[in-house]
Amino acid sequence: MIGERTKLYIWLLGINLFISTFTFGGGYVVVPMIRKYFVSSKKLLNEDELLHIAAIAQSSPGAIAINLSTLAGFRVAGIGGAVISCTAAVIPSLIILVFISMFYAAFAANPLISAILRGMQAGVAALIVDFVADMCSMLIKERSLFITLMIPAAFLANFVLEINVAFILVACILICIVRVWLNERRKK
Repeated sequence: MIGERTKLYIWLLGINLFISTFTFGGGYVVVPMIRKYFVSSKKLLNEDELLHIAAIAQSSPGAIAINLSTLAGFRVAGIGGAVISCTAAVIPSLIILVFISMFYAAFAANPLISAILRGMQAGVAALIVDFVADMCSMLIKERSLFITLMIPAAFLANFVLEINVAFILVACILICIVRVWLNERRKK
């Protein structure tokens, strides 16, 4: 008889293989899938936990999609869940890259493949816009003018002033740390 922990590990393996196989573009495209399966279907995470995990995955070194899968697996099933989720998130990409590299010349010259990839880019863009809209609405619900204004400020800093995203991220982190520190001091 299979125990509950083993069933959870098998589910994590299957769902992460599925998500990694069918979310072209990686990164933020994985978030709606994690939300669908981990939050909506299985209720293993809630929206706030997903938002926090996504923020940590984004600010950690490495691929966001793999970081997010690993952190979700860890949150749900500890170290074993993290290892299974990370491995499952890497396997499909590895197989696809090996296959594409073997036939690169044929793929690069094929107009049908090129058209399919352009279509996938549009789908990835739509999923990213959906995630950003969801993230912004969650931040606005916090009812913090400071955090709400940080979103357009970061966008303008990158898009208009052409400041590197890494510098913007570090600045936002430092500003938030100072804000939390000041709020804690006021409470005392």
